Amino acid sequence: MTSALAEARPSPLDAARDVLRRTFGHADFRGLQADVIGEVMAGRSAMAVLPTGGGKSLCYQIPAMLRPGLGLVVSPLIALMTDQVAALIQSGVAAARLDSNIGLDERTETWRRIERGELDLLYVSPEGLMQPHMLDRLSRLSLSIIAIDEAHCVSQWGHDFRPEYRMLGRLADLFPAVPRLAVTATADARTREDIRAELRLEDSAEFVASFARPELILSAERKRGGASKRVIELVTARPGRSGVVYAGSRDKTEALAESLRAAGVPALAYHAGLDKQVRTDRLEEVLEADAAVMVATIAFGMGVDKPDVRFVIHADPPASIEAYWQEIGRAGRDGEPAEGITLYGASDMAWALRRTAEREMDEAVKQVQARKVRQLYAMLDGTGCRAAAVRRYFGEEGVEPCGQCDVCSGGVETVDATVPAQKALSAAHRLNGRFGRGRLVDHLLGKTKDVSDWETGLSTWGIGQELPAGQWRDLVEQLLFEGLLREDPNDGRPLVGLGDPDAVRAVFRGERPVAMLKPHETERGGKSRRKSRETEALSPADRPLFEALRAWRASEAKAQHVPPYVIFHDRTLAEIATVRPGSRAALARLNGVGEAKLAHYGAAVLEVVEGFGG
Repeated sequence: MTSALAEARPSPLDAARDVLRRTFGHADFRGLQADVIGEVMAGRSAMAVLPTGGGKSLCYQIPAMLRPGLGLVVSPLIALMTDQVAALIQSGVAAARLDSNIGLDERTETWRRIERGELDLLYVSPEGLMQPHMLDRLSRLSLSIIAIDEAHCVSQWGHDFRPEYRMLGRLADLFPAVPRLAVTATADARTREDIRAELRLEDSAEFVASFARPELILSAERKRGGASKRVIELVTARPGRSGVVYAGSRDKTEALAESLRAAGVPALAYHAGLDKQVRTDRLEEVLEADAAVMVATIAFGMGVDKPDVRFVIHADPPASIEAYWQEIGRAGRDGEPAEGITLYGASDMAWALRRTAEREMDEAVKQVQARKVRQLYAMLDGTGCRAAAVRRYFGEEGVEPCGQCDVCSGGVETVDATVPAQKALSAAHRLNGRFGRGRLVDHLLGKTKDVSDWETGLSTWGIGQELPAGQWRDLVEQLLFEGLLREDPNDGRPLVGLGDPDAVRAVFRGERPVAMLKPHETERGGKSRRKSRETEALSPADRPLFEALRAWRASEAKAQHVPPYVIFHDRTLAEIATVRPGSRAALARLNGVGEAKLAHYGAAVLEVVEGFGG
């Protein structure tokens, strides 16, 4: 009898798949989700590094719904918590958050629901969680899981270190019987080791998925003067699409957003200097729009869970490859093709290195952070597949070229520039580090204004006639990226001198060739090369129904003050438009239609379909 009951009882993973299907409308788990969930369902702690868009949140949401007690989620950003809680509620999950934006009445009601056992998931910030009164109240409850989202924030070797995350190691002592799950999308081997040590997960299982994001089409361009004009070209070449533009300063976000609006683009600025309510309103406006552009500092960062972002443009480059992958990863979360475009220059690298040197941190950490800066620019200015370079950086082996980035598609070509490089290095040596880049180029071309007899008497005066000024500027950038030249900040008027002596000697001896990037002009307009798969799959006959469903979704989202995608993703609407279900049962079989959404929206969706002869 006992064995028969055991056979009839579903396994934890079978129960998890049932929740996945009924609540979230997905047929089965992807990648390492099942492995991670199985570990947590067994009551064991773990660390999971899964790519952006790889379904990390399900790894703790589903166990929290199945295991007895309250699931606690630690998240660094209010915007991210708000978004996830809204999406869970739409799917019929009992979830809430406690943060500084929650009023006293709502906070009191949330605690009442917790004490009555009515909540499956509670989202909190690390600062809020570690308050004595919060820990005291939680200590009296049964917890099903403690999930630490964006766990890379705990590591000083990572790209978004937050000291308050270091406190979370105490959770191992405070809640020894509760499984803890640390999740992140971006962590190299050293960062992962630090996460495990700081969060007391040394003996726990580690799950690291591939960092491949095949839906992302990556490209990088050196800046030509100011980046603003190029950003406007890139954005206006992608009309009707949602995007994020990252800029390095608050003033630049405002100026770029204004320029984009003048060009007819619905763009808003977002940065930490804005009033909290203004930030909230702007974030809500962008999340609820089918097509809008947010021009932001990294304060926007991880707080974007909008699945249909079709492009991310860095008007100023990020701080590291981890930050690059995190920020570029805002695009294409729905699995459909999206673009990541980065504009960069040697002055950006010099500024990043200078900022690292000036920060108050251990010398060992400074050295690591400076190396990360150089690794980022080596990838951006390199001539190998960009996606493969990122994956190798995170420790993946046997990585193949992606076949679609600007390098793989022939958008980046090189020419041998060893002899011109020798001339530029020789000129920098003879000018003795007294001048900037522009003067160095003028010297090579013999075009220095008001030139002195001393300068014209140098053997390098005017020896660079084989290249035009623009290509000399490009080569000087190349030599700066490779460390063959260096810039002295000189109070904002950088002076160019020789870099690493051994590397410079190797170039003069011909032992180290120098390759220079050759601009590829055929796609200078920057038009998007690929449409989303759901758009390509729709026939002309199905498109009107798809657009009608999007219009219905937009109206419904506006009435509820939620982003459209928490109701249904575009891919679900595309499938509805193609299949044209004629009954609730047929609609329930489609991807992304769980029980709660079927109950809430089934009749309305079927009515829209019926209006098109479905």
